[in-house]
Amino acid sequence: MPKGKKSAQKDAGIKAEYNAKAFKRTSFLEKVKVNALKDAIMPVIIQAEDPKAMAKKLEAQGATILHVYDIIKAVAVKMPANEILKMSKDKDLDLLHEDMEVHTCLDVSVPHIGAPTIWKEMKNKGENIVVAVVDTGVDGEHPDLKGKLVAYEDFTEEGYFDGNGHGTHVAGTIAGNGKASGSKYVGVAPEAKVIAAKVLAANGSGTFSGVIAGIEWAAKQKPDVMNLSLGASIPGSCDGTDPCSMAVEAAMDQGIIVCIAAGNAGPGSSTVGSPGCAEKVITIGASDDNDNIAWFSSRGPTLDKRVKPDIVLPGVNIVAARATDTALGTPIDDHHTQASGTSMATPHCAGVAALLKAEFPNITPQEVKKLLMTTSIDLKLDPNTQGKGRVDCEKAFAAQAGGSPEQKPKKNPSKKKSSKKKSTKKKGRRC
Repeated sequence: MPKGKKSAQKDAGIKAEYNAKAFKRTSFLEKVKVNALKDAIMPVIIQAEDPKAMAKKLEAQGATILHVYDIIKAVAVKMPANEILKMSKDKDLDLLHEDMEVHTCLDVSVPHIGAPTIWKEMKNKGENIVVAVVDTGVDGEHPDLKGKLVAYEDFTEEGYFDGNGHGTHVAGTIAGNGKASGSKYVGVAPEAKVIAAKVLAANGSGTFSGVIAGIEWAAKQKPDVMNLSLGASIPGSCDGTDPCSMAVEAAMDQGIIVCIAAGNAGPGSSTVGSPGCAEKVITIGASDDNDNIAWFSSRGPTLDKRVKPDIVLPGVNIVAARATDTALGTPIDDHHTQASGTSMATPHCAGVAALLKAEFPNITPQEVKKLLMTTSIDLKLDPNTQGKGRVDCEKAFAAQAGGSPEQKPKKNPSKKKSSKKKSTKKKGRRC
């Protein structure tokens, strides 16, 4: 239970007494109270020291259990709003969080950040690296991605396909091999593999509970990098203490390089959403090919006065893979579409991280974040607009090559065999 004297309150028309201190945000408490008057059922994420015991207790009370998490100490359920109010007085819970709605954060960009130089001089295109794409799914039959999808899980109940196109575009920016365009549109790490956690539906939306479940599943596959081109707007700005932020920080602590979109709520200040506001992760804003910051790119600071985003990368008019039968962005042809957003900037970062991990296998997520920030090109803008600046892949590699002995480039990157196992999960028709 949250610290402080326990309070029992009751409002006119509300049947249940409740503890206001158990609600992470007052705005969520007010929503629950309104829904209690309607006898409505609501989703909620309950933070507790023993999530399994809490889930068992709630199930016995008639709640619908959505997820019991390992990556954070929490359980996601659906239950009547009146019962949520009553639950707030339970001594075994820590906090009640709103199961918020999450949305997608809707060429020359790859050469602009210096990736082709790394391909040529270091013979490094991300071989043996696996990137998790937590998004709308991935069209594994796309010519640029065929043979790259090594694991897939659906958390939307829609099935194993990308009915939106967002996740496929993201995956193409990370690892597309350029086959469908004669190598015109190539991803940053074209030899990397991909795993897909489908957490957003065909309409581009999902929930905290589904996203956290996708993060947890993806982390268990032990990818090298994780990309989340999605986010939720937190009322009153974000401080990184919500369940989704906690989940991505846990993934980072497990050794996964986590790249997250800042959001498209700019140009106002304090508009970075969750989980982009999480402190440990790499949060990415969007620039154009002339190093101007996109007007839509979310700005900091966070609610607790931290600078965000950390860095910026190209996210304007990015051409990448188009999923079958989708209309995301401005279609260029049957296999490619053009789109803008911090969603498009983030996979550029994930691709650079994949190249770094391929070249320097022992580099940690924290070291990758520091390296990208310290070698970025300063655009001479407010830190809460540009972070440390626009990523320069060549500078990052040059700086790391002069690092400690264990972080020197590997001598023969092409000889290492992948230890990643293909999923036995049955795929849908597009995967």
